[in-house]
Amino acid sequence: MTSIRQFKLTDLLRINNVNLDIFTENYGLSFYLHYLARWPECFFVAVNPAQRLMGYIMGKIEGKQENYHGHVTALSVAPEFRRIGVSSQLMTLLENVSEQRKTYFVDLFVRVSNKRAVDMYHKLNYVVYRRIIGYYSGERDEDAFDMRKALSRDVEKKSLIPIPHPVRPEDLVDD
Repeated sequence: MTSIRQFKLTDLLRINNVNLDIFTENYGLSFYLHYLARWPECFFVAVNPAQRLMGYIMGKIEGKQENYHGHVTALSVAPEFRRIGVSSQLMTLLENVSEQRKTYFVDLFVRVSNKRAVDMYHKLNYVVYRRIIGYYSGERDEDAFDMRKALSRDVEKKSLIPIPHPVRPEDLVDD
């Protein structure tokens, strides 16, 4: 059985087993602390009955007017706990927080090569809004999909109208 709760400061000492994945972005301690202090309502962990950390979601609420939205900064599940619905449960929590805050949509960035994640997000009713050229840097740069799911405030689903041409990371400044 999976239990989900708010992320606690001490969880930072326990996320290594979750972050050991080629698709998971690893951040510095100050980055996690910033999110925990600024958006604690958007930061959750899933734990098993033995209190072993199964996964986490780190998000935020940002934007103005029709761009006011929830954003998934990181979603990661330890390999041994994948494909049992943990990601879906964590995503639902962030979507619910975003609904409560009356945002228009939830978005996330995912590596184009991460087909399993892209497929999972499609099953959760996310659509590809645009492609971001070279969003992920490293040994070799990689594009990202900006995927979105409209929430109830976006009655006309304007947030899902895709941008037909790729954009660059520097084009996201006012987004």
